[in-house]
Order: sequence, then structure tokens, then C-alpha cells
Amino acid sequence: MSTKEEVKEEGVTTLDTYRFMGNSGLKVSPLCLGCLTFGAETEVGNTKDECKKIFDLYRSKGGNFYDTANIYQNGMSEKILGEFIQGIRSEAVVATKYTINPKSAWKMRGKLAPDEIVSVNGGGNSRKSMVENLDNSLKKMGIGSVDIFYVHNWDFSAPIHEVMRGLDDCVRAGKTNYVGISNCPSWVVSRANTIAELRGWAPFIALETRYNLIDRTLEGELGPMAQEMGLGVVPWGILA
Repeated sequence: MSTKEEVKEEGVTTLDTYRFMGNSGLKVSPLCLGCLTFGAETEVGNTKDECKKIFDLYRSKGGNFYDTANIYQNGMSEKILGEFIQGIRSEAVVATKYTINPKSAWKMRGKLAPDEIVSVNGGGNSRKSMVENLDNSLKKMGIGSVDIFYVHNWDFSAPIHEVMRGLDDCVRAGKTNYVGISNCPSWVVSRANTIAELRGWAPFIALETRYNLIDRTLEGELGPMAQEMGLGVVPWGILA
């Protein structure tokens, strides 16, 4: 696996058949362990013991790629994952996300006190939301940086140049090694990465998007765009 060509030509047979993530030097397992259910804060969560069994099995097969988000299980997913990777941080490729306001999401579930104030800047794509949520994620996981920091959803409010400059600052500050984007139109990624290329900022290297036998949106504009721009595609909801 000394070259990208060699890695790409190998078949996906095991979790240690690593792939380069998009146009980068980051090597990841061909299957990512999604940590949405790490924690029992919602009806789709698991206990810590069950999560540890899942984590250990994935790692024992050579898996190294873990995906979480600031809102998964009201932040418990990040806490549990952070606990599991203590002592093996260098071997783990950790991705998390920001955009959705954690308190707003929890308030919708009726889990917050009626008089608790929810900051209007606690979510969204703005630089303020970005920096504060990344800092909170790092604190919850007990690590100094993540490997991929995703824009979880494109909210059509913050200017693209604000988002890309903010993400580049996060990379330069050493809080994340790479950046990615999820759940967005293809034109957003095209424009964002073009701006990043012209300005010398960190571009998106990964695209997370829903893809399964029922929802084949990826095959329209997103897939060809990702291929043309050298983005790694990380499908979610693959079982529909």
C-alpha cells in the first residue's frame, strides 16, 4: 500500500483493507463504525457495555474509523467514544460533527427544563457555533483534536466563505486534521472547495450522505461531483 493506486485497486475484503479518504493521505477502514447508538439517552441507544462489545469487535477486525456527532445521544456518544479510545488515540481515526443545536434538539424531546435558555447561536453553520461546538466535543472526548470535523447539515444561513475560513482556522489551530461536509447540495461543496483552493484554505475531503436501495440521490449530482473533486464518500442509512 505504498501508493494510492495500489490501495484503490485492492478489493474490500477486511476492515484493515484501508483506503485513502478522498484526496488526502488519511487511511481509513472501508467500513466506518457509526456511533449514533453509543449511549442510552434515546430509544435507539445502547448501554455502555453493549457499545464496548461493538467497539472491541470492530477494532479486533482491524477497524480504525469512528464517526460521532455533538448531538448523538445528547453528547453521550462522544463521551463514550472518548473513553474507549483512551490509550489508542493514535490508531483511531475520529470524526465528529457540528450544526444542530444540542439544546434545541434536546428541548424538542422535552428533556430540558421549561425555563432553560437555549442560545440561538448554539447551532447553525456560523463560526461561533463551529468553534464552540468543536471545543465542547473535544472536551467531552478528552482529546486534543479530531481527525475529521464535519459540517453536519448545510443550513443556508452562514456565508460559504465564513464556514470555509472558520474550518481552516480550526485546522491551523490543530483542533482537527481535516474537514468534511454532510447532507448538502452538490453546488455548496463545489463552490466551497473552489474558494478553499483559491485561498489556500483546507478543503472538504469527505462527503457524508444518505445512500441505499431506496434513496439513490447520490447517483445524481453528488456522486459525480465527489468523484470530480476528489472527495471520499461516506454513505449513511445504508440499510434504509
